[in-house]
Amino acid sequence: MVDVVEIERTESRNSAPLRKNWERAEAEALYNLPFADLMFQAQGIHRTNFNPNHVETASLLSIKTGGCPEDCGYCSQSAHYDTGLKATRLMPRDEVVAIAQRAKDAGATRFCMAAAWRSPKDRDLDQVCDMVSAVKGLGMETCVTLGMLTPNQAERLSDAGLDFYNHNVDTSPEYYDKIITTRTLQDRIDTLAHVRDVGIKVCCGGIIGMGEQVEDRLGMLMLLANLPSHPESVPINLWNEVKGVPVNDTAERPDPIALVRLVATARIMMPNSVVRLSAGRQYMTDELQAMCFLAGANSIFIGDVLLTTKNPQRDRDADLLDRLGITSRLA
Repeated sequence: MVDVVEIERTESRNSAPLRKNWERAEAEALYNLPFADLMFQAQGIHRTNFNPNHVETASLLSIKTGGCPEDCGYCSQSAHYDTGLKATRLMPRDEVVAIAQRAKDAGATRFCMAAAWRSPKDRDLDQVCDMVSAVKGLGMETCVTLGMLTPNQAERLSDAGLDFYNHNVDTSPEYYDKIITTRTLQDRIDTLAHVRDVGIKVCCGGIIGMGEQVEDRLGMLMLLANLPSHPESVPINLWNEVKGVPVNDTAERPDPIALVRLVATARIMMPNSVVRLSAGRQYMTDELQAMCFLAGANSIFIGDVLLTTKNPQRDRDADLLDRLGITSRLA
């Protein structure tokens, strides 16, 4: 096993260059450290770059549900599978803004809008840009996930004031084609580049528990950490059970300690990125969530539903954060 390079604590968040040349042996060495040593290193890096007692809260809304032509093997919204989900049209702007206002009143600081498209049509993008500008007017950060973008579409979203674009890589390069065949990993990387080129921040992570191995989870982190710029937000999703999709045949919920190790490794490899516990938190005990926060996770989605799947109720989140002494706008 190679020696793990000790990452020195710095006086400020921007005083040290970020590594973008991680080798697999290094990632594996970090992940396999004795648990106490891994947690100590991750917590030190977290404290250097963030307030360790604060968690960012975001809200996610499906503004156009179902009927997606992609064949992502985990997705309830794919038109390839019979999941019992009814496809809908793009929601009206005023309805989206009203929901955003309620999310803000409930404590969310960022509002994320998701549409089940392979890529948006220009007429649909007009409406989304209008939504982005209106939600920005509420004083919230904005994020959208719309599928693949052209450079011109990314520019239009930037002009509308978009803060973040979510486009997950989903898994490792080696496991990717076992999950999806209608969109290449390079397609995803290209969209991330288009977003970066116009100054929009990147939200990019993946899903664990789809049948992949630990080396695939680390491969996903390496892919993200070796991008030209680290994603500002890194969502880590647990596979949510969905009837009728192929991943049901391979899915296996990760061991809780393995999840904490992955969060800690992500924190060390991407020290300035916000690491978000995203989908699947309803499967996590309070104790497991607390360990993930200690390992460097510092963002959650609030609200009873994430797109088409369940999420912990607001009162449960508020109670947990209060017991941990973690601040947010949920109080």
